[in-house]
Order: sequence, then C-alpha cells, then structure tokens
Amino acid sequence: MAVIPVYNTLALPETNSYFKTDFYEKATGRHPVPEERTVLVFMKENQPPEEWTGNSFFPIGLLGSISEVNEEGYIVIHNRSRVNINEVAVYPDHRLDASISRRSDIEDLDREDASARLKEIKRAVAKFSESFQWGGSVRGLISGWNSIAEAAAALAPWIINSHEEKYAILAEDSLAKRNEMMEALVYENLEVGRIRGEAKTAQEEDVQKIYRESAIKKQMEYLQKELDEMHPEDVSDIRKFELKIQEAGMNETAKKEAMKVLGRLKQEGQHSPEAGMLYDYLDYVTSLSWKQEKARFIDLDEAGQVLDEAHFGLKKVKDRILQQIAVMNLKKQQSGSILCFVGAPGTGKTSIGQSIAKALQREYVRVSLGGVRDEADIRGHRRTYIGAMPGRIMDGIHKSGVSNPVMVLDEVDKLSASYNGDPASALLEVLDPEQNNTFTDHYMNVPYDLSGVFFICTANSLDTIPAPLLNRMEVISFQGYTPREKLEIAKRHLLPRARLAVGIEEKDLSVTDEALETLISDYTREAGVRGLKKRMDTLCRKAAVAFVRGSREPVAVTVENLRDFMDDHPLRHGKVKEEAKPGIVTGLAWTAVGGEILTIETLFTRGKGQVTVTGQLGDVMKESTQIAVSLVKSLFPEQSKSFDENDLHIHVPDGSTPKDGPSAGITLATALSSLVTGVAVPPNVGMTGEISLEGSVDAIGGLPEKLMAAERAGVKTVFIPADNEEDLRDVAEEVRERLTVIPVKTVTEVLEKLQILKAAE
Repeated sequence: MAVIPVYNTLALPETNSYFKTDFYEKATGRHPVPEERTVLVFMKENQPPEEWTGNSFFPIGLLGSISEVNEEGYIVIHNRSRVNINEVAVYPDHRLDASISRRSDIEDLDREDASARLKEIKRAVAKFSESFQWGGSVRGLISGWNSIAEAAAALAPWIINSHEEKYAILAEDSLAKRNEMMEALVYENLEVGRIRGEAKTAQEEDVQKIYRESAIKKQMEYLQKELDEMHPEDVSDIRKFELKIQEAGMNETAKKEAMKVLGRLKQEGQHSPEAGMLYDYLDYVTSLSWKQEKARFIDLDEAGQVLDEAHFGLKKVKDRILQQIAVMNLKKQQSGSILCFVGAPGTGKTSIGQSIAKALQREYVRVSLGGVRDEADIRGHRRTYIGAMPGRIMDGIHKSGVSNPVMVLDEVDKLSASYNGDPASALLEVLDPEQNNTFTDHYMNVPYDLSGVFFICTANSLDTIPAPLLNRMEVISFQGYTPREKLEIAKRHLLPRARLAVGIEEKDLSVTDEALETLISDYTREAGVRGLKKRMDTLCRKAAVAFVRGSREPVAVTVENLRDFMDDHPLRHGKVKEEAKPGIVTGLAWTAVGGEILTIETLFTRGKGQVTVTGQLGDVMKESTQIAVSLVKSLFPEQSKSFDENDLHIHVPDGSTPKDGPSAGITLATALSSLVTGVAVPPNVGMTGEISLEGSVDAIGGLPEKLMAAERAGVKTVFIPADNEEDLRDVAEEVRERLTVIPVKTVTEVLEKLQILKAAE
C-alpha cells in the first residue's frame, strides 16, 4: 500500500478523469516529455471542487506515465497497472491525498485465442480505414498493436461509449472477460463509424442529387424557353398551362389546385374522357385576373362631369356616388359600401352603373338575377357534374378581364327560392365586405378575392328582398322624374339616340317642346322614361319611312300632327272630380310605375249594418277599412247609428287593378266622416297616411311619387303625416311650388281643417 499526495489535478479532455503528477508544468508545457514520472488517473463524480468529498471519487484508477502531449492537446499516458483507491482526503485548497493499493488481474486469458481475435480486429480496422483518404497511413500503426487492449487504447479518441461503460472494463478483473468487453467495444464503434460514414455518404449523394436535379430543371426550362420562342406554334397545351399558372399570380391555394389538375391532365392524356373537363377548368382559372389592381386617384370634378353627361337629374344619387369616390381616394381602397338602387322601372338604375364604371375608369359588367332560383347560378356547379360551369358572379369577373370591375347585380328583388337552394342566401357572402375576400365558387373550388369589386344592386321594390341580404346593402331610392326633367331627358338624350338608331340626322327631324310635353303627359304613365323612349323611337321610325319613300322635306312634329305619328291612343290619367260630394275623397297611392291618385267612394244604402268593400283591395287596405269604420263611430257617436241602420258600401274605382298598401287609412276615415256628416270635401284636396284606432296618422313611403301624381291630377292641397315632413326635401322643387302641403298628426286635425268636425257640432 502507498500513500500518494495529489496536489495538482487536471480534467482530461475526453474522460472527465483526474491525474496526479509532481511535474505538472512540464506535462502541460513540453511535447514530448523527456522525463518519466508516475501519475495516478482516476474518475470522479460530476461535481465542482467546492463539493468534493472522499466519496466523490471512483474506487478504481490507473497508474501510468506521461509519454507526450500531442498537438491537439491530448495527454498520452502509458498504463502500468490498475490500483484500488482506498481513501481520498480533500483539503480546503482542493489538494488531495490518496491511499492506493495494486489491483491484481485474474490470469485466465487464452493467449492463442486472444492472438486470433487481435488479427480479426486488425483486419476489420484496416478494412474500415480503406474508405478514408488517410486509410493507408494507419496501416503501420495497426500492425504495431500487440494486444486487444492496445487496439482499444489507440481507438479511444473515436470511441463514443460513455465513461461508465469504459469504467466497467477497467473494473473487470478477469483478463478474458476484459478482452471480450474491449473486443465488443471496438467492433461496436467500427459498426457505428461505418453506419455514420454510409449516412454521410448517402446524405451527400442526396444533396448532390437535389443540386443536379435543380440544375437540370433550370437547363431544361432555359432550353424549353428558347424552343418556345423559336417555334411558338408547336408549344404543347401542357406547357402553355404551366407557363400560365406561373404567370397568373394566383394565391397559393389556387396554384396548388391548378397544378393538381394539370398533373391529372398529364396522367390521363388528351384522349381521356375527363381531358375536356380538365382542359376547360385550367383554361378558365388561368385566364382569370388574379392580381389585385392598384387603387387609382379619381378626380371628383371629372367623375361628376361624366355622370352629368349621361344622366339628367338624380342629384341625390350622383352626390352619393361622389361621396363613395372621395372615400375611396382617401382610404386608397378599391371599393366600399354595397349600393342598392331602388326605384320604378326606367328611372336609370342600371344605366347609371355604366356611368359609374366610366367615372371610376373601370370595366363594367352586368349580371341579371331576375328569375334565378338555383343556388348554383351564384356559387357555380361542382366539377363532379357533367356540364359544370362557374356561377354568374365569377363568370362576370372572367368576362370583365379584371379583378375590380363595376358589377351591377340587376333585379336582385326578383330572386326566388326552390328545392335547388336559395340564391339570395348565396349572395350573402358575395355582398359582405368581411367575407367576400375569400369567396369560393364551387366550380373553381379555390378562394377568390372579390373585395376590389364595386357591387351595385338594383331593385324595383324592397319588399321581396330578404332582411339579411338587405342589411348588407345601402339603399338609395330613385324617385320618379318630374315632367320638366322628362322634357330635358327627351331633348338631351332620348331623341338624339333615337335619331342615331335609325340613321336620321338632326336637321331631318325636329320635335317641338310642346309636342314632347304632350307625349310625356298624354302618352306615358310611368315614373321613369322607358315608355317615353319608345315614343321617341316611334317618331323616328315614322320619319324613316317617309325618307325611304322619297320624301326630302324635313319632318317637324308638333302638337297638331303628333297624333299622326303615334300608334296608340293617349292615356287617361286620373284627374280630380269637378264636383264635390259627401263621402268621396281623393287619396294618393304609389304604384310600380310611379304615383297615382286614388279616389275613395262611400255610400249608405238601406240595410242592417253590412259593410261591402269593392275595387280589388288587398288585405292591408281591408284592415284599414275596418279601422276607419271603428274610428269614425267613436268620433261621431250621435251619427254612429247610421252604420247600424244602413249598409255601407266602400268602393275604389278601376276595379280591374289590384290595390293594396298601408297609406289609405286617412282617406277612408275622411270619406266616412264626410258621409256621416254630409260635409263634402273639395276634390282638389288629396291626402295620404295610415291611421290607428286612437286616431294618429302614421308615416308612409313613396311620398315624392305621390305628390307628383297629385300635382299632375290637379290637386292643390295635400295632407301628409307629420313624420314624413323630412321627406319633402326629396320632392322636386317645381312640385312643391304648385302644392300646399299640410303635415298632420291626427285624424281630428284633418277633419278640423276641413270643417267636418265643426259641421257635426
């Protein structure tokens, strides 16, 4: 047993071991070391010096001598013997004293067998080294190995086993077992090295293959491009689609789907039954405009001039369009609110969409929705069906050739639902700015951005538009044109276009203003100008016939000869009666072609209190009749017995025309009040408004059209609900100037102003 003072320690780079020497400076500063000194090498737990104790060190170590310190910083130690570390003392300055004793080996090694095993190890190591450039230089080193232990020691820097596994070999006393453990260690690490080398080689080959494939593809693309430029007529459809897909600017989802379909087309071949469908799909999606157009600045003055050139009047509508353009200029966005133009036919709802597109310097596309009842007309058909096609929205985008057209969805109020789905519900995604940036057509099956499209919807009425769809739109009402506006429209637009359509110059046909006014008042009954346009066409066709027959005299149309040019008789507009009679009152109504007067007639006949209503009245007007009867009974209790002793007949003339709407209540109540009191209401007094049982007058719609009808029919004074007083700003100034409009809140207020209540007292 020997006690060795360990006063200098150093962690070996690869083992976390410690060794002791009394010439530490020479061991670390010289290479090789000329003197030989005995060192003790042993292992410890993974602890900092401050935590060392006697139990921190492994119980078996090695005695050896340092032969050199190589250039990589490794210390080469020649092993002499194994020792038991019996006791270790640790001092505050981290010095160590160790008590050791030699550890004997069990001599059970078969030398001949060990020699044979050594030869196999040498052969395996030599074969392994052949795969490396330095393999030839290690043959001399391999031949100098005299034992398996020397082989393992020489390979130690490359052995990846843990310190615990290496220590287990050191702790084995049997030479035979220790040799087997070292032999297994060598073979195991050789196999690990071989696999690692193969993996590295395979990885390098894969990388090289990728580089090679990329280079070949680039070369092929370059050569193919040159061939395509030299012979553009010989470019295959597959190649054309490949180029289109790359250049289309699709989003990633669309590009992936297009490449998938193109792959199927390649695989199926041109003679496949599906080839035509695949070709049509690729041709469609690659011809769409996928790139979002940049928002351009629109000059408001120029835009306003464009709108004024094509349309006369419509000031409210034009102002709203200019507001939209101003917002788009400020936000630098393509679109904004979804506009819904509502009004009678012929008021310019659809045609102004073209003017808006011109003002915005965009493409124009119109999509007719009238009668559409299949959801697939909006969202498209899935490609699983034969004859599948995209929906009308994407078809309109495709026809426009851009991603930001002005799209007019015409007749949105005439959509209808069926067993094929509800197309109005399909429009919800199209017209919702929060959703339409990822609109997915069933035929395309990929999202398309509709946020840049300027959508405009048109409708004649809001009654049939579902509330969720209407909620997504901003409603702009198109009021009917006044006679003065119609005259200007006829002179500036309709007549010149009619002349141009038949090939007549301005000098060949003239129409006086008086003749135009007669056409407007006596030959048309509409809020718009569509019927007036037909009359202009008739005039020009008549003139064309005269010129073809040889006449060279210019044609002049006046009031006197106007009837000779017209194909039909003048229309009969409602006119107020000349004589006032009790029980008869002039009401005002809204129709699809504008406003009209509605005369209410009431009559008592001998009977038992039965009420008869005639004139094709709808449910709403029938309910208004019942309310009016009850209200008049409460207002005139002394005269109410007339309702019990007589039958009451209420009639609205022109029984062939259906009539309905919540605006005849005040007229019915006034007519019944006039009947029971015997006080006649002047025929030139008109009124409109709904009533309640408590006698209040409720607001109505369509006031501008109704007042225009009143002025045309000769009405001088009109009672309207007080809640509609704000709507007078929408009434043409020329109509307001010719009418005395009286806002009222209750039926009694109307009756007092008409002196009916006073007469009853």
